[in-house]
Amino acid sequence: MSCSKCRPTGDFPESGFVHIRTDHPVLVQSLISLLKENDLEGIHSGNVASAKYNNLIQLQDVMAKSLETFNGIAVGSYYCSVTSTLEEISVFTPWISFQHFYERMKHIDLYDIIQQQLFTTHSQPIVFLQSGEIYGYEFLLRPSTEEFEFKPYELFQFAERAGLQALLDGNARMTSIRNSAGAVSPGLKRFINFLPSSIYDPKHCLATTFKAAADAGVDPNDLVFEVVETEEIADIDHLKSILQAYQEQGMKVALDDLGAGHSTLSVLKELKPDYVKIDRKIVSFCDEDASKEDMIQKIVEVAREIGAVVLAEGIERKEEADIALRCGVELAQGYFFGRPVPTNSLVTAVQ
Repeated sequence: MSCSKCRPTGDFPESGFVHIRTDHPVLVQSLISLLKENDLEGIHSGNVASAKYNNLIQLQDVMAKSLETFNGIAVGSYYCSVTSTLEEISVFTPWISFQHFYERMKHIDLYDIIQQQLFTTHSQPIVFLQSGEIYGYEFLLRPSTEEFEFKPYELFQFAERAGLQALLDGNARMTSIRNSAGAVSPGLKRFINFLPSSIYDPKHCLATTFKAAADAGVDPNDLVFEVVETEEIADIDHLKSILQAYQEQGMKVALDDLGAGHSTLSVLKELKPDYVKIDRKIVSFCDEDASKEDMIQKIVEVAREIGAVVLAEGIERKEEADIALRCGVELAQGYFFGRPVPTNSLVTAVQ
């Protein structure tokens, strides 16, 4: 159901052994010398240089010194692992690139948040623009306690640098699904973000997402998965295969930030999503900018051609809502209608 890209990689022991592997014998010798220079007893075994560290600060220091000492080509050949004892190293030992290892060590607080899934969700209402009635909610990643604070965009940026993007993205999706099951009435849509770059094989990588929905008893038709705003569409065929995988399971898909560069009208026609979300930059003060109103109108027209529902996000003022409604937008989201609240605080009539 999962692979090394989305499985937890384990904690860093407070003390233990660090192992650095390379296919270049001369670099192994150089690593041993570096370890000795930093008062660590280097152990040479084949193409692996190992050393015992006494605390995490010592481990962080030696990794930083390695990065300062060796050039990019050398560092690119290094793969690292940590074990509690020297005997634990084996052919089954998981290895990760030096850069990923270093990022995890440098930001061990963020690493622990991802490893231990110290996050939950908040939910922001999505409404029918005409009536103001609740249509569904978007689920947003948030810290589970004040003790483990983080900014979502910083956590995802770290995950990308540390090789943990697939793990975080997958667990965030499943957390949203599970949390929605006990808080949102059947029939209301649950909008959940996803990162296309974390899904290399849709049928394989999304299997855990589909299972989470089935286990939680969530109707697939109530789930809407949307391409997150921070990603550019680098491979449209790959993205198309991901959207199709969701739709084959009876789920809906959405393109976020339409009109903000990467989601052009031509892309909209090619991908044919079920929903399109107009970028908040276009919505903001659209009542005072005719070009913004014109862009909203064009998006609505193209969406109607492909049978997609249009959602305007980031509405904070009545005047913006009025323009969106006049242009034919059906759904809306923004502080004008409701701020995100903890998902478990939603008052619903769940049976």
